[in-house]
Amino acid sequence: MNNVYGYGFSYLFYILPGIILAIYAQGKISSAYSKYLDIRTKRRIRGYDAARMILDANGMRDVRIEEIPGKLTDNYDPRDKTLHLSKDVYHGDSLASVSIAAHEVGHAMQDNTDYFPLRFRASLVPLATIGTNFSFYLIVAGFFFSYFLTKLGIALFFFGVLFQIVTLPVEFNASNRAKIALEEGGYLDESELKGTREVLSAAALTYIAATLTALGQFLRLLAIFGNRRD
Repeated sequence: MNNVYGYGFSYLFYILPGIILAIYAQGKISSAYSKYLDIRTKRRIRGYDAARMILDANGMRDVRIEEIPGKLTDNYDPRDKTLHLSKDVYHGDSLASVSIAAHEVGHAMQDNTDYFPLRFRASLVPLATIGTNFSFYLIVAGFFFSYFLTKLGIALFFFGVLFQIVTLPVEFNASNRAKIALEEGGYLDESELKGTREVLSAAALTYIAATLTALGQFLRLLAIFGNRRD
């Protein structure tokens, strides 16, 4: 029974910081998004307009912009050079809409300039996907069959953690590009850029939380691995 409590406490020790930050980050992004979704830009430009103008100003007229369903489902797909914006972002002329649209354009700009962390993250996708989806089964199987399977599962899980780590500079850089583009292009004034910084900073917390949680889980697996080896 003591071992059960010990394992439970140890597990919480590793992942609790990430969970707490994730809850806080979710509250921050929801609050910032709701707040600035109700504040219209002074120039009344929509998320689509801001994205299109920034793309064109940077010579990326070949990048398409499409509307997709959902909330905060916005993304850029480098495979077909398409920017996907959710309904509120695509049609909205709020500070939140323009800020999020500009952030996704930041990823298109990374793709256009061959930004290394973006390329590296893309190369990790196959192994990260396998690690995220199957590492747990391999780790459990290793306890019953071969310890090699446990080690393989932990190794594959590492790629999921590495993907999260590499995501941080990719997202931070995209946000920085967005803020520079909105300021230099004159789309937002200084008072509006304050809202952009708040929205994008809140979004950044969610990536930090995901990374911290994944890292905590990985360290926990290493601890178990060390105990079994000893």
